[in-house]
Amino acid sequence: MIVSITGGTGFIGSHLVDRCLERGDEVRVLVRKTSNLRWLEGKNVQLIEGDIRDASSLEPFVRDADYVYHIAGVVKARDRAGYFDGNVKATENMLDATQRFAPNVRRFLYASSQTAAGPSSSLDRPVREDDTPQPITTYGESKIAAEDAVRARGKNLPWTIVRPPAMYGPRDTEIFIYFQTIARGLNSMIGFDDKRLSLLHAEDLVTGSILAAEAEVSLGETYFISSEEFYSWPQVGDITARILGSRFITLRLPHALVYGVAGVAQFIAGVQKKPATLNIEKARDITQRYWICDVSKARKDLGYRQHVGLEEGIRATVEWYRQQGWLKARK
Repeated sequence: MIVSITGGTGFIGSHLVDRCLERGDEVRVLVRKTSNLRWLEGKNVQLIEGDIRDASSLEPFVRDADYVYHIAGVVKARDRAGYFDGNVKATENMLDATQRFAPNVRRFLYASSQTAAGPSSSLDRPVREDDTPQPITTYGESKIAAEDAVRARGKNLPWTIVRPPAMYGPRDTEIFIYFQTIARGLNSMIGFDDKRLSLLHAEDLVTGSILAAEAEVSLGETYFISSEEFYSWPQVGDITARILGSRFITLRLPHALVYGVAGVAQFIAGVQKKPATLNIEKARDITQRYWICDVSKARKDLGYRQHVGLEEGIRATVEWYRQQGWLKARK
């Protein structure tokens, strides 16, 4: 099969590239001149220069593809226009190019996000695919708008949408910061309430995405591909510390403090004209109590199951970080 993957140089996309190569697929990856190719070095992939925000560059990438996986997107931007350009307009470009140059495509799979749906109201009621989306950030709004763009073209294109939750695994740089903090003896937690989250290893997302792309029943459907268990941050911290062989102290940060720091960070980023890693919207995101979702539909339709447990996944991820020299090996 000819498989075209946007975001193939990144965390999730590169794991999808690896799985498709293992299956014997012909893999194309869209890259820019500035792309870091470290996760693709030495691999039998076809690198095609282009940009999802430049519709005219996409023809050689999607031409006659059997499957198009649109993984790339913007997770941090200076303003609303930046999010919508990188997530909505770019997705529309990919849809238009696929319809035009891959008329026999078997599936266009769009990787959205749990943020498109918004957080859950309670531990007993994780969000489901048929719930009315209630995104709480501009990023989430841009992801649901991109989903709407996919659905609007449903009559002319075989599509499926997957919504991942928080992710971790080898090559991830975001949760690495958390692991690094634990290794240094500090576990910072937001607020004093019991927060729960869906948290998935990259290999399970790749498995679920391929199942969604290839199942007949998934045509025109949306799925949460996520963990089957809801985790607490103390649980994640304890497992991480045990695997790292480190002791830590827990520092609880009041929500008011988080918002205060976020406001200052947002102001500084505005002065510097850079996207803020922490801003008021991010503070709203991380102070939510329940970022959890229901995977019943994926289990029923796709036969999806979570295969990588939390402890197994964290152990493998920590070992990878150590092999790369990102974390010091245990003495």
